[in-house]
Amino acid sequence: MTDAVERARAAAAAAQAAAEEARRLADEAARRAEELAAALERATGTAPTPSAAPGVTAPPDAGPVPDATTEPDATTGPDVTTAGGGTASVPDTEPPGPLGPDAVEAIRAGYAVEGTALEFGALVNGSALPDVQVRIPLGMLNRHGLVAGATGTGKTRTLQLLAEQIAANGVPVFAADVKGDLSGLAEAGQPNAKLLARTEAIGQRWQGIASATEFYSLGGQGTGVPIRATVSGFGPLLLSKVLGLNATQESSLGLVFHHAERAGLPLVDLSDLRAVLTYLVSDQGKAELAELGGLSKQTAGVILRELVTFADKGADRFFGEPEIDTQEFLRTAPDGRGIVSLLEVPGVQDQPEVFSTFLMWLLADLFNELPEVGDTDAPKLVFFFDEAHLLFSGSSKDFREQIVRTVRLIRSKGVGIVFVTQTPKDLPDDVLAQLGSRVQHQLRAHTPDDAKALRATVSTYPTSDYDLGEVLTSLATGEAIVTVMNEDGAPTPVAWTRLRAPQGSMDALPSGVLEARVTSSPLLARYGTAVDPESAREVLAARMESAAAEEAAAQAQADAEQEAARAAAAAAKEAAARAARDERDRKAAQAEYERTQREFERAERAAARRRSRTTSTRSSRSGGRAADDPLGGLLGNGLGQTIAEEVVRGIFSTLRRRR
Repeated sequence: MTDAVERARAAAAAAQAAAEEARRLADEAARRAEELAAALERATGTAPTPSAAPGVTAPPDAGPVPDATTEPDATTGPDVTTAGGGTASVPDTEPPGPLGPDAVEAIRAGYAVEGTALEFGALVNGSALPDVQVRIPLGMLNRHGLVAGATGTGKTRTLQLLAEQIAANGVPVFAADVKGDLSGLAEAGQPNAKLLARTEAIGQRWQGIASATEFYSLGGQGTGVPIRATVSGFGPLLLSKVLGLNATQESSLGLVFHHAERAGLPLVDLSDLRAVLTYLVSDQGKAELAELGGLSKQTAGVILRELVTFADKGADRFFGEPEIDTQEFLRTAPDGRGIVSLLEVPGVQDQPEVFSTFLMWLLADLFNELPEVGDTDAPKLVFFFDEAHLLFSGSSKDFREQIVRTVRLIRSKGVGIVFVTQTPKDLPDDVLAQLGSRVQHQLRAHTPDDAKALRATVSTYPTSDYDLGEVLTSLATGEAIVTVMNEDGAPTPVAWTRLRAPQGSMDALPSGVLEARVTSSPLLARYGTAVDPESAREVLAARMESAAAEEAAAQAQADAEQEAARAAAAAAKEAAARAARDERDRKAAQAEYERTQREFERAERAAARRRSRTTSTRSSRSGGRAADDPLGGLLGNGLGQTIAEEVVRGIFSTLRRRR
């Protein structure tokens, strides 16, 4: 049932869009019929009829007009080709516009400004009214703004128009030159009949004027002074947006940044962050990974893979040193004009997230660096955020909250932001609520979604006498619906406006001229050459090398100690064996000594027994003489006999052999 209701609603929206388109085509056909009738009447000499409806005049960037007509003149109106091949002038009378006299006067009064103001253009009410100018007070630019419209409706020229006037009033401007169309504002525009006819018709006194311009490029990709940022300065939130991480991975990346700061690991480029992640998932860093708590090895691996893919696309050139000082964007020229800083981003379609997120980093850095100034007569900088829809596509809740907070608070720092995108629905409601000025170019309603977006856009405008649903789809190129904040901070009446023409060239600068301007920039010496300071990659490499050396030394020490232990054990074993041998030898010697001693003692005992027997025998032979004759006893025993023999030998030098 729900699907059927949705399909019915879609069909109804499509039918409404088709009806509106048919009504627009019918009005266009009626207008063309009136033009043809007027041409025929003038060719036949009859009274003229009213000329074309609003929107016939094309802006300078709308391309050539048909050959049958010329651009309207400020006084005589458009010339048309007659039947005879000549031209005739149609009086400058137009069908009545959608606004009555009171509404026109209300718009005239609503856009009257006493102080300095930027001129948007002239009110359109059937035709352009050069005496009713639409403008915005310069001081209201820090209340932010929106320039929206479909592709080819003149948004880029509106951006150029505003940038030129802002800079001419001494306020610096920063803008991204997505398509390379803005570089021409560095040179004065050249007049032509078509341009002058348009500007005269809306009361613009046009003259070609060049603006003071500085050209930048993201990391040197393109022609301009390179803009780089360090990874730590970029921060985990913006980097998560670039990498497309989910909320859990974004939180984990924040832990990695916290760890790197605590561990003294400067994150300068992507290789530093990859080195930290690689270290954390390695064996050496797993202890530190465990200390991070909420960071798992698997999540770290996912982030590491995303970083590798991101770097392979060439995005790593955006990160490094020297990091741009955002104060460079606040400079003024010697003559007091603000300098227009143009960031060339030729490859934005290939890396839209990088482009939009990098611009957000510039804003965040400005917010952090600039002091509070409150409300001022003029902003310190106006920041044009082109292709703003790229910033919010796929962004996380935390990322959107940071943008909303920055947009809300940076006004007090004197910075005005102008978002440039295709439709207001590209911006979150919280951001749209902060925008005080709106310039809405043509919207198209070719699909049900387009019709829904158109109705949503119409509902956001103040009440007016316009049928905005019809007007927004029928605006000519170079026309817009405008409402801004007046000097009192109140919204001005909604005004259908034919915008002024830029005074700089609407053609891109030739490449040779652009390169010469960049080469002569005083900023090139400071930011032109990338440097590679000691950072996390080198610190971790040194730490790991030192750790490896310490580990090798410890291993060598352990090996030496082990070898010494083995040598000591071998020496102890040898000493023990030697001691054992000595002990055995000692015991053997002791045993031999004891055996010899025993044998000696046995021999002594045997000898003693023999002497005892001999003595006893001799004693029995001698009887009692021995007792009475001591000398005889002495000579009679063995010892006495030996002594007697020695005495005889000494006396007679001979010893008779006993027989």
